[in-house]
Amino acid sequence: MATRHDIRNVAIVAHVDHGKTTLVDAMLKQAGAFAAHAAESLDDRMMDSNDLEREKGITILAKNTAVKYHPKDGGDVITINIIDTPGHADFGGEVERGLSMVDAVVLLVDASEGPLPQTRFVLRKALQARLPVILCINKTDRPDSRIEEVVNEAYDLFLDLDADEEQIEFPIVYACARDGVASLTKPEDGTVPADSDSLEPFFTTILESVPAPSFDESAPLQAHVTNLDADNFLGRIALLRVEQGELRKGQTVTWIKRDGTMSNVRITELLMTEALTRKPAEVAGPGDICAVAGIPDIMIGETLADPENPVALPLITVDEPAISMTIGTNTSPLVGRGGTGKGADAKAAVKDKDRKVTARQVKDRLDRELVGNVSLRVLDTERPDAWEVQGRGELALAILVEQMRREGFELTIGKPQVVTQVIDGKVYEPVERMTIDVPEEHMGAVTQLMGVRKGRMDNMSNHGSGWVRLEFVVPSRGLIGFRTEFLTGTRGTGIAHSIHEGHEPWFGTLTTRNNGSLVADRAGAVTAFAMTNLQERGVLFTDPGTEVYEGMIVGENSRADDMDVNITKEKKLTNMRSAAADSFEAIVPPRKLSLEQSLEFCRDDECVEVTPEAVRIRKVVLDQKERGRTASRAKHG
Repeated sequence: MATRHDIRNVAIVAHVDHGKTTLVDAMLKQAGAFAAHAAESLDDRMMDSNDLEREKGITILAKNTAVKYHPKDGGDVITINIIDTPGHADFGGEVERGLSMVDAVVLLVDASEGPLPQTRFVLRKALQARLPVILCINKTDRPDSRIEEVVNEAYDLFLDLDADEEQIEFPIVYACARDGVASLTKPEDGTVPADSDSLEPFFTTILESVPAPSFDESAPLQAHVTNLDADNFLGRIALLRVEQGELRKGQTVTWIKRDGTMSNVRITELLMTEALTRKPAEVAGPGDICAVAGIPDIMIGETLADPENPVALPLITVDEPAISMTIGTNTSPLVGRGGTGKGADAKAAVKDKDRKVTARQVKDRLDRELVGNVSLRVLDTERPDAWEVQGRGELALAILVEQMRREGFELTIGKPQVVTQVIDGKVYEPVERMTIDVPEEHMGAVTQLMGVRKGRMDNMSNHGSGWVRLEFVVPSRGLIGFRTEFLTGTRGTGIAHSIHEGHEPWFGTLTTRNNGSLVADRAGAVTAFAMTNLQERGVLFTDPGTEVYEGMIVGENSRADDMDVNITKEKKLTNMRSAAADSFEAIVPPRKLSLEQSLEFCRDDECVEVTPEAVRIRKVVLDQKERGRTASRAKHG
């Protein structure tokens, strides 16, 4: 087997917010990827190019970049291909795809928080793929850092995941990615490494520990499609890793599809990544990560091979989806209206030509999402205008809905449900491993919250800093709607992370939301007078002047049952002046729910209406009398 010493392929994996994207920024700057004058004006987190990624501060899509490293001893320039992967468990499909492109991983761990659930998830995937690991302890300058303990916890995690002797002999780098400094010597807690002023030790560790791609010189072409992109001029672009042979611009290759069928296609354009841009290239060899254009229907996991000797590579497999929700067209009385749905303006508004409200448009958009998202599934339902979308978690599905909303879609979203499996005649449901960090005084509130959700405590550790770490195994459906109550119960101080742990027998009925809903009983505009009278009944969600319709949920009841209310009631006018004139200073500001919070709030008979301007919660059955008859039938059997 021959080896290419001028290239290294490495993925950076970690828990969410442990500094992956910041580390990649520092590597790009120090490798001279940008001109000196440009480097100063660059944004932070350059790899988070998506608007939603910047707003939420998380990585959603796996992306690749390449840095040209010039060794200090004056040797040949080495290309380091870096895959920046998401740190959130809901985007696990992106992580699995990224690992299929590389020869080693850098496991990034926060010097204070230590290994968290997603650290366990990505490390387990890396160990299963037999990839060497470099441990990087980041954020050593945090005042609450505990470097020695975190290293020991990392060793415990390797042992817990059944790593063999070879895998557990990993190099350790200590870094402060924000300052662009790394060292092989352990610094004092809360300090930046003092014996280095750059990432040079990190670069040399990558060159020594990441195996160079090896290949068989006589083997025919094999290239694996690992990601998809689109270009206005080139059409669909396939990102792939060349395993064997060479890929050239203008070359005719055999495209082996997922179902095993083959067809010959021509590579019209070949691109190689350099820093944050793709540049045209003539040839890509074994180990190279490149992009090709010219194949309009190519899909992830497929193979480009030699026409004379086509050999397929294994398809990329991802974990089964755990959460599903129904996505359909908007069926509310306010469908297709422009503006924010306030007053007479909304009644006079005409349909906006950019608004997407038909079933065909929604289905086409979901089919497009399937092309690039391997961890998503779309299934038909009994209704022709609604589809069941299955994914890894609530956040992944909420991100999809948010993207569609920004593209002008109007949708009705059902309450998230869990995807069950039947094993040996018994129903099994997905469970999550939940790691919670809270101040000691809130430990009782958290334990009580998890008890209601059938959570089982697995571990509890106290670092002696006033904070406790609790580990629970809890059914996935118990976590739907958990975060809002958790933040309230811990007064905003708790940190919770969960990861899919497998399937266990059905846990039985769960009651998570104790309060009912305040439901509008007629259409109209919300009045301040009605809000003043209703706010004693519960918490309201709407502003004065907002247009509502029958069956729309306008607040949370303080009692367990639903209450139909008239929130459009106006004060009767008289010719008498009152000494206590209308005083609306007493109106409590309404609680504004985000899309994720609205999905959490939903009960089984409720759904969320999503438009480009507004998110509204409503009853599935809008008619008040029909809901009453249904409830009566259910009560009397």
